[in-house]
Amino acid sequence: MIYTLAVILVVAWLLGFGVFHVGGSLIHTLLVLAAIVVIWRAVTGRRPVP
Repeated sequence: MIYTLAVILVVAWLLGFGVFHVGGSLIHTLLVLAAIVVIWRAVTGRRPVP
């Protein structure tokens, strides 16, 4: 689930950076938060609860 969200945010970030310049700061903020969550889960080794 979190990896899907991270991929969606990366695609949205690329679109926002290259095509749309509206809401770019929000997408960048969400991308950074998603990256932090992914790194945190990888470091702690937690598995998502279904």
